[in-house]
Amino acid sequence: MDIKAITMGLAFALMWSSAFTSARVIVEYAPPLSALALRFLISGLLGVGIAWALGQSARLSRRQWLGVVIFGVSQNALYLGLNFVAMQTVPASLAAIIASTMPLLVALAGWLVFGTKLRPLGFAGLVAGVIGVVLIMGARLQGGVDPFGVLLCVIGVVSLTVATLMVVGVSSGGNVLMIVGLQMLVGSAVLWVPALTFEVWEVTWNWQLAVAFVYTTLVPGLAATLVWFLLVGRIGAVKASTFHFLNPFLGVAIAAAFLGERIGALDVVGVVIIAAGILAVQLSKQ
Repeated sequence: MDIKAITMGLAFALMWSSAFTSARVIVEYAPPLSALALRFLISGLLGVGIAWALGQSARLSRRQWLGVVIFGVSQNALYLGLNFVAMQTVPASLAAIIASTMPLLVALAGWLVFGTKLRPLGFAGLVAGVIGVVLIMGARLQGGVDPFGVLLCVIGVVSLTVATLMVVGVSSGGNVLMIVGLQMLVGSAVLWVPALTFEVWEVTWNWQLAVAFVYTTLVPGLAATLVWFLLVGRIGAVKASTFHFLNPFLGVAIAAAFLGERIGALDVVGVVIIAAGILAVQLSKQ
């Protein structure tokens, strides 16, 4: 793994982790699904437009179109849609911790469902991840966090896990930015249905909402997704996924720094254990 790949991995982890804090600000002042659908519409059009200007084509292979649809629905609509709704009542730090367990869920599903061989280090990582989650969830639920919001976050990360297992290598063959943009347009189209059906467009306009929306649209929305695909193309999905072990730390730290969310002792212990578990699982695959 060279310096460029390490830089890309660190940048992705930072951008991905910051998305929960900016999303928490957005749902404070705007309807969550409508805001997310609009964000994906803008990000998708920007991505497709820039890709077209760079000479990339929407003539994708059947496998790539499958990836566009699956990720557009599972990642953008279900995973992020459920998280945006949940963060009306769930702290950004907790949402980030739940989402960061995705590599553990992928390894667990691969072992239980597909019979993927799991080395002792990987098994120890799974056990550590479960212990860390139990510690954090126990403390947060006793502290009065909304159980329904937590359930939405869990369903969301399971949806992302399923999508990750179903589609591998969708960015192969070039047209990476075009694929990213099309995925976002698919997510936007799906999200507009419940947004227009169930939500009322009531927005409290202020600079906090404007900054959070622009940041979420351009950085976690477009830049992080593009960096992730490029990183996977450079070093492979297994090595790239190692950087996920940083997400629990960064998600909690950013939420505490910008939103003033309180972090308890069990949160810190749980985050360290989960991060160690994720790292162990990823290292066992190499």
